[in-house]
Amino acid sequence: MGEVAVKREEPACCLGGWLYRAKDYIITASKDHAMAELSRRRFLKAATAAVCAAHGTGWLTARTTEYLAAAESQLHIATNVYPWFTFYRREKKDFNADLDAGLAEVAAAGLDGFEPILNSPEEVDRLAPLLEKHHLEMRSFYVNTVLHDPQAADQSIEHVLVVAEKARSRLGTQFVVTNPSPISWNRQEPNIDKNDEQLEIQARALDRLGAALRERGLRLAYHNHDMELRQAAREFHHMMLATNPENVGLCLDAHWIYRGSGNSQVALFDVIKLYGSRVRELHLRQSQDGIWTEAFGPGDIDYVRLANELKRLGVRPHLVLEQAVEQGSPNTMGAREAHRKGRDYVLQLFAG
Repeated sequence: MGEVAVKREEPACCLGGWLYRAKDYIITASKDHAMAELSRRRFLKAATAAVCAAHGTGWLTARTTEYLAAAESQLHIATNVYPWFTFYRREKKDFNADLDAGLAEVAAAGLDGFEPILNSPEEVDRLAPLLEKHHLEMRSFYVNTVLHDPQAADQSIEHVLVVAEKARSRLGTQFVVTNPSPISWNRQEPNIDKNDEQLEIQARALDRLGAALRERGLRLAYHNHDMELRQAAREFHHMMLATNPENVGLCLDAHWIYRGSGNSQVALFDVIKLYGSRVRELHLRQSQDGIWTEAFGPGDIDYVRLANELKRLGVRPHLVLEQAVEQGSPNTMGAREAHRKGRDYVLQLFAG
């Protein structure tokens, strides 16, 4: 696969020594000034203020307004917290030790949103002022659940609803992503696949959770790792087939589908063929020869084809970078640079 060529039409309005390019939110000053990149919200405020200050409010023509509206409607690209954990761990640092500094890095990478792993409503309160400070949205969050046991399922559903209500009221969250926990996370442990009774209990609980979230104005997206692809992918398929699509959508983690099926693009695109219309969120990760790359870009998975398939289906999912590093991954850049490169490639794939 080669790089994706994208035709760009970048409107500009010149204000003295300044050139505002709404397409990329870049403000380039005269030769005496450095180039500064602003977030969407900062750009719109700065550009509008500069136009009005220089020429009066009447100068803000319909065409200029159109440019600003085009910038505002640009693609929203978020990141999950997990890859930041892995990059920081590689440098023997803890991302959670200084969330303010960590979220500053996320914003500096040019990202629009942050998908945390939440364990309590108090964590929403801790995150909210920091996300607002760094102009990051929290359109989604990831939460662990245990749904294959009736008693544990009731407790998980109650817990998720409390966290979700806080996230929606405080930060306008729209999507809840959950991966029902396996019997054991130890992939080497024998006999750890859920039996038929447990799968049926889990599917009913997942559907019940999705219905309850819908009543509260949120949407549930089912997530999987590689474990759910074992035994003819019976767990994964049953979660999709035994739940109401109105209640349970899919967080398509393309690389876990790919890896869990023995590094198979055939299996990945069959999943899209079967359940593509249910994709509400897309976790974006790439590998080269089976090993996760540092930055999201061309590699083992044909994301050009994947993006085109979703566009053909009329599906515009919430886009979340989850480009983590693992043993064997290259070590040539830090988290900010890697995520900026990944963001740029996502724009090439999905913009327009």
